[in-house]
Amino acid sequence: MKILVTGATGLVGQRLAPRLVAAGMECHALVRQGGKVPSGVVAAEGDLFDPASLAKAVDGMEAIVHLAAVFRTQDVDLIWKSNLEGTQNLIAAAQAHADTARFILASTSNVYDRQGARPAREGDAVQPEQAYPASKVAAEEALRRSGLNWSITRFPFVYGDADGHLEMLPRHVEAFGFHPAHRMSTIHHRDIATAMEMALAGAFDGRIVNIADDAPLSIYELVGLAGGTMMPSAEPTQDPWFLHVDTSLARSLGFKPKIQTVHQAAREARL
Repeated sequence: MKILVTGATGLVGQRLAPRLVAAGMECHALVRQGGKVPSGVVAAEGDLFDPASLAKAVDGMEAIVHLAAVFRTQDVDLIWKSNLEGTQNLIAAAQAHADTARFILASTSNVYDRQGARPAREGDAVQPEQAYPASKVAAEEALRRSGLNWSITRFPFVYGDADGHLEMLPRHVEAFGFHPAHRMSTIHHRDIATAMEMALAGAFDGRIVNIADDAPLSIYELVGLAGGTMMPSAEPTQDPWFLHVDTSLARSLGFKPKIQTVHQAAREARL
């Protein structure tokens, strides 16, 4: 299968693209001029804000995996421009030049209502409070209206493969106001690849699908696994289901994580 991946040099993409190559796919990565790509990946020079380059990049592709996103910034305008306008431009290119390609959008579990009464399901109302998840919701809507063969994967906290993400958690728990007992869904990079391979095979066509491992862990446990410390507390938690997703749909479609818990990843030296 010939696929185009955006964001292939990012936190997720640089770990996903080589796995897609190993799975036998011809993987092309959208990169700016001179950009480096992972081993085995073909560079496709282009920019999400250059329609001519996108037309060339998507031509002949059987699938598009759209990972590119901006979120580690206080620049709200840049977040919206990158995550919505960039997605709209890629959708337009696919409509005009690759209208039979599967278009897979990576999204986030942060879109769900903070005050939900249970783990969030795909059909629940979305109530994003910040620019990043709000822009992702808008991008999802644009794709769903596009007429393309689409699927959307909503990922929770991503970790593993020495990406440094989990190790950053102890520095942010206070700023985010996390209660130590708050439980959060997680996903290892290995199982992002598991999910993407399924999406590329058509298992998620026309669906939004939550992807997560088998065991949401408390912030207290995650901080400890990251080598940090956190003040314990027996006080009640607020919004206990925020960032905890229900993955029943994914499992009914055949998804089974190979890294079932962060504890397993730690035992197997996969953090």
